[in-house]
Amino acid sequence: MRLSIFPTPKAALRPAKLDDAAELSTIHSEGGFSGSWSAGEFESLLADRAVITEIACHSRSPAKLFGFVMSRIAADEAEILTIAVRRTNRGYGYGRRLLDTHLPRLAASGVKMLYLEVEEDNKPAIILYENTGFIVAGIRKAYYRKPDGRLANAIIMKRELANL
Repeated sequence: MRLSIFPTPKAALRPAKLDDAAELSTIHSEGGFSGSWSAGEFESLLADRAVITEIACHSRSPAKLFGFVMSRIAADEAEILTIAVRRTNRGYGYGRRLLDTHLPRLAASGVKMLYLEVEEDNKPAIILYENTGFIVAGIRKAYYRKPDGRLANAIIMKRELANL
């Protein structure tokens, strides 16, 4: 948790809307991912009925987005496609709050097992996932290409949602 003399921005959580696509793309570009997704790609994902997206936004200004989590459902399984928090809003627990809302929503949609992939060097994300009940299920060797051209492994993690 971030320590600061400034108050933590008050957040509300809400489902994503199609007109959030451009802002989701901007937040995603700050995530340090090997490839950012365009607003058009986010529009396509948000229009997909199998994709569920939660947004953390300012409690008094729902258009001011702090971060989001996006998953795709397939039968009784789902995969977290991406989770990102705006660089200036990291350290306030928004990632955890997003997952705490997102996981029960997926479970209510019939998802029994949830998967994700995370770069092995992304220690803050791995700690977040472990603290929300994910366990390592495998490794994909040389899965991610870093900006400098090096390859990094992806850790595959999973979490049962049956008891939510």
